[in-house]
Amino acid sequence: MRLDRKQTRLAMPSKGRLMEPATELLKAAGVKFRRRDRALYAHATGLDLAVLFVRPDDIPVLVAEGAADMGMVGWDLVREAGCKRRVKRLQDLDFGHCRLAVAVRDGSGIRKVRDLRGKTVAASMIRSTKAFFRKERTKVHCIEVNGSVEIMVALGLADAIVDLVQTGDTLRENGLHVVHEISSSQAVLIGHPKPRDPKLCATLRRRLEGVLTARQHTLLEYNIRRAHLKRAEKVAPGFDSPTVSDLEDPNWCAVKVLVPRKRVVEIMDQLEAIGASAILETPVNHCRL
Repeated sequence: MRLDRKQTRLAMPSKGRLMEPATELLKAAGVKFRRRDRALYAHATGLDLAVLFVRPDDIPVLVAEGAADMGMVGWDLVREAGCKRRVKRLQDLDFGHCRLAVAVRDGSGIRKVRDLRGKTVAASMIRSTKAFFRKERTKVHCIEVNGSVEIMVALGLADAIVDLVQTGDTLRENGLHVVHEISSSQAVLIGHPKPRDPKLCATLRRRLEGVLTARQHTLLEYNIRRAHLKRAEKVAPGFDSPTVSDLEDPNWCAVKVLVPRKRVVEIMDQLEAIGASAILETPVNHCRL
């Protein structure tokens, strides 16, 4: 297989914590591809699209330079690469949530950023770390570290670390705690300002948006007396309005409505309380709103 220069290109992580959810999201959006062995790219079935498999920290630069039209990557890496103003943030992907934070050893006496003045800080994201301490007007000695940043304090190499934190479990296991959160991040879809095929890129974006919206909602169906319909609509109004159908008994109707997935049980309780029956939940795989 050859990579056509005119073919639209989507870069995605070839490894790391974002690789699996990014792959699942693409396939849920109907982007089918097969990566052969350790191939660096694959052609999507039925689309004039090449999927590139690259290092996560290379994705922002590839999109900024136009080597790729779009990319799925953590926003923290876009900031670290200095590409925020050179790419478009097209869509938040709602996975890979984390925060860049300053952490110190328990019992160190360091309670705020200014307490680190003149001390050594080990960081996995050196550009973002230096920019933060410049903004805070706190002079520190920064050391760039790749890998297990948390152990640097225990080794005596640093007084504090700046690293990405998800649950905080690794910090606690190493006797560390966060004293300041610098920024938050998640996986995003980024794009070049002038893609090879704007129409295809817009289609891909809408597909991904449809999957993400569906993951946040679920479909409820229920029967209710027409006299109580207005009360039910206040509990679950839907987007434009619920779908209401006649039943054989003219005093009753059937309703279909999209509701937020995280509130579905609460909404079912409220509907039941005002007389709804036969309340059913159906998962939604894809939608366009």
